[in-house]
Amino acid sequence: MNEALLRVVNLVKYFPIKGGLIGGEVARVHAVDGVSFTIAAGETLGLVGESGCGKSTTGRCILRLIAPTAGEIWFDGRDVTNAEGETMRRLCRNMQIIFQDPYASLNPRMTVGAIVGESLVIHRLVKRGRDFEDRVVQLLETVGLHADHMRRYPHEFSGGQRQRIGIARALAVSPRLVVCDEPVSALDVSIQAQVINLLEDLQEQFNLTYLFIAHDLSVVEHISDRVAVMYLGRIVEIAPAQELYAAPRHPYTQALLSAVPIPDPTVARQRIVLQGDVPNPINPPAGCHFHPRCPHAMERCRSEAPLLREVAAGHLAACHLND
Repeated sequence: MNEALLRVVNLVKYFPIKGGLIGGEVARVHAVDGVSFTIAAGETLGLVGESGCGKSTTGRCILRLIAPTAGEIWFDGRDVTNAEGETMRRLCRNMQIIFQDPYASLNPRMTVGAIVGESLVIHRLVKRGRDFEDRVVQLLETVGLHADHMRRYPHEFSGGQRQRIGIARALAVSPRLVVCDEPVSALDVSIQAQVINLLEDLQEQFNLTYLFIAHDLSVVEHISDRVAVMYLGRIVEIAPAQELYAAPRHPYTQALLSAVPIPDPTVARQRIVLQGDVPNPINPPAGCHFHPRCPHAMERCRSEAPLLREVAAGHLAACHLND
């Protein structure tokens, strides 16, 4: 494995809730609560978990679309956390995002050519004119669209085609890291497979590094080299994809995998049904965040937060059962 291109250390993001007579802070939403991981150059790290667990917030903090509350983010040895102005603009060329909703993420008043080529102008990579159009056409054809599409508007395209436009926009500045924020969750299953295959081809062609955020475990298994599982703002398990799916070590991961449908009706699997609901992120439980729903919870789990530590080669889990 190559050296780490992205390193996230104890990332924290709290969203203040304001109220009262003077509009002061009365509470905080603990969206991301001490997340750490690395991604090697050319690797795909899948980030999975239930809706609201902090996956997308983590990705947006990495790109500085929202400012983290605490922690460190390092990209290729450079500090992203405190970067400003021209330094941050240069870093943005190497870090791009593919948004979840292909309908809301494209400006309906701009042509496809203007959408895809906007970052070329912002970063002064190509002057408007023939070179600009040639570059936009090249990007569109790279993602499976046609040259004449550049003069159309987003409403003239299907969901899958719109997501391809979003991918072309992300590739325009030749990034090294792409945050894929649930890029196929809004698409039909047949279109999902096409987009996933496209992302894999582009990764090989351009040596891209992906942070692939999703809640569909079957999609993550197909595209990821390693998988990180999040629950209520914390990472509870990280492992190579094949090992995580074959031998999960955290009870939450085991419950998630037990719910994945198996196409073979002859294969029996015991479904693990979790009791209760996900706790309120405004007031998360003490100790292990998962203990109110965990079938193996001990007294220690209620007071002591488990550390994310290695339980096998390259396999980390945050659970007292592995002590």
